[in-house]
Amino acid sequence: MNPRPIRTRLRIAVTIALLPVLSLTACGSGDTSGTTPAGAQASPAPTDDPVAAVRKVDSAAALLPADVRQAGTLRVGSSVGFPPGAYYPNGQDKPPAGQDIDIADAVAKVLGVRLERQDASFETILPALGSGKYDFGTGNFGVTTERLKTIDFVTYINDGQGFAVKTGNTALGKKVTDLTQLCGLTIGTGAGTTFEATLTAQKGVCAKAGRKPYDVKVYSENAATLTALQQGRIDVVMSTINGLRYQAAQPASQTTFLGEFHRLDVGFAFKKGSPLTKAFQAAVNELIKDGTYARILSKWGTSASAIDTSRINPPEHT
Repeated sequence: MNPRPIRTRLRIAVTIALLPVLSLTACGSGDTSGTTPAGAQASPAPTDDPVAAVRKVDSAAALLPADVRQAGTLRVGSSVGFPPGAYYPNGQDKPPAGQDIDIADAVAKVLGVRLERQDASFETILPALGSGKYDFGTGNFGVTTERLKTIDFVTYINDGQGFAVKTGNTALGKKVTDLTQLCGLTIGTGAGTTFEATLTAQKGVCAKAGRKPYDVKVYSENAATLTALQQGRIDVVMSTINGLRYQAAQPASQTTFLGEFHRLDVGFAFKKGSPLTKAFQAAVNELIKDGTYARILSKWGTSASAIDTSRINPPEHT
């Protein structure tokens, strides 16, 4: 028997086994897109349900506009792509799970409304808020000075920007603290993200340092970014701190997290001047006060990103 077909089948089997992990790359501190590859199953979701015990809080619900209270529903544009933020643990025909899903569902219960969740790619959600397609958006949206010009935010976590490499790549050391460390390398990141904006805005740093510029490759799906890293088409990934840390903890991903680069507040996104922000802020603060918030973050391993109080439109971290 020719052993080559057997080896071929083994390679195919290994590739299929890795597909769930390839969907884990995070794309956005305010910035996620991408879905689990067809036929793949992502990591199982934790089974505890801290949202189940949440009840309506009349004082917070009273802050909603009368027409919203009467309708009893809110439309949310939701970018679902990777754990621990939001992903499909059981396939796209089943409900999504994740930290962002739990927090949004808990806020809705505090406010006594039902969510109509509409999946959307990350880069389409913020523009759609102004047109009224969604009442608010979720997707690990980072609060930046530029976004604050057209979007209102209600914060619920502190995440941010980080880097990861393929395990065994020691060219960048153990941490990226300055973008000049990336000079001459190819960086993969997500479309429409704060990462893409940061890399584009700072592209001149290498020339100023007398070094070869870095190259940026943008991907619309998270799985494609990680595949490119594993295949050597990019040298490093820039994405969310929590997403990259989670990914690196999965042995099959074969990635190493290179630490935090820039922290960002993350929040629910609304059109500018939305009458919903005060109600959402009150709801998040109720969840912080009663302990539900801490239980949700503990469930998803993101307790280090907890905030003490929700804010409306805080300035970008410097």
